[in-house]
Amino acid sequence: MPANLNPEYFKAERWLKTATTNEEKILAVERMLAVMPKHKGTDGLKADLRRKLSKLREAATQKKAGKQTDSFHIPRTGAGQVVLLGLPNTGKSSIVAALTNAKVTVADFPFATGAPVPGMAQFEDVQIQLVDMPPITADYSAPGQVGTYRNGDMIGIVIDLSADVEEQMLVCLDYLESKTLLLDGQTPAVDAHGNALGKKVFCICTKCDIEKAGAFELLKQSCKKPFEFVRVSAKTAEGLGELPRLFFTLLGIIRLYAKPPGKPADMNLPFTLPAGSTIMDMAMAIHRQLAEKLHSARVWGTDVHPGQNVHLTHVLNDKDIVELHFG
Repeated sequence: MPANLNPEYFKAERWLKTATTNEEKILAVERMLAVMPKHKGTDGLKADLRRKLSKLREAATQKKAGKQTDSFHIPRTGAGQVVLLGLPNTGKSSIVAALTNAKVTVADFPFATGAPVPGMAQFEDVQIQLVDMPPITADYSAPGQVGTYRNGDMIGIVIDLSADVEEQMLVCLDYLESKTLLLDGQTPAVDAHGNALGKKVFCICTKCDIEKAGAFELLKQSCKKPFEFVRVSAKTAEGLGELPRLFFTLLGIIRLYAKPPGKPADMNLPFTLPAGSTIMDMAMAIHRQLAEKLHSARVWGTDVHPGQNVHLTHVLNDKDIVELHFG
């Protein structure tokens, strides 16, 4: 009986062939199994993939037992993690140097960055982690660097406006699509096992002070993806001030300030939660066990009267002040 495999399966199969780490191979095989048509014609293939998956998981377990250090694992801190992607000398390090205190190497020669370098960018009272990355080319990416993109919240493609913008975008999109990193109609944010897959992507267009005539418009017109585009220059600082706000907006988060009963609100360290979060979500973020005792709440902010009592399912807005009452 023919297998009649679908395009999603072949996409996952291509991902498996280009995977460089056990973790990526496991994700690819799991994806192949998830999208494979369910009928007798695929039973043999399904059994082969399950055996392969078992061996990969066993190898991954043995590797973890060896306690090897992964230089591409960057723990997330702050309100979100934005990881940069681009070809050599597109200006990734210059962006991180301009927006954070990270010790990055800004150089005129390619591959000056050999490992991820994180730094903290500031948007008003919120810190967002920005990660400089080794460059990719059409033929090469560092083994393991896909893990940094997989674990981040968002990917920023960095395009040099003084070079061939269409070629740069093609290489970056090929990389993202081959690794199933691009959030689209075929690739969800997480798979059936809860593993992270597609990421939200946007585009930072650098060197706008020396860009080729019409390069920015050409890039936007030729790219068929619904990306946000922003023009910047590390040399003149044009557009750099817009980036932290863009990060915050695209991350889809809100700031919430906790107010203890009878005391002023703490306006220095906001909680950051996904947009659309409720009173109960905030309580869970503070302490899961304590949230079980939550019985009421008051809110100062958007769409409420000052100090209004609200239901635990009340949807919060950016910069709301919240007073939680526990039983």
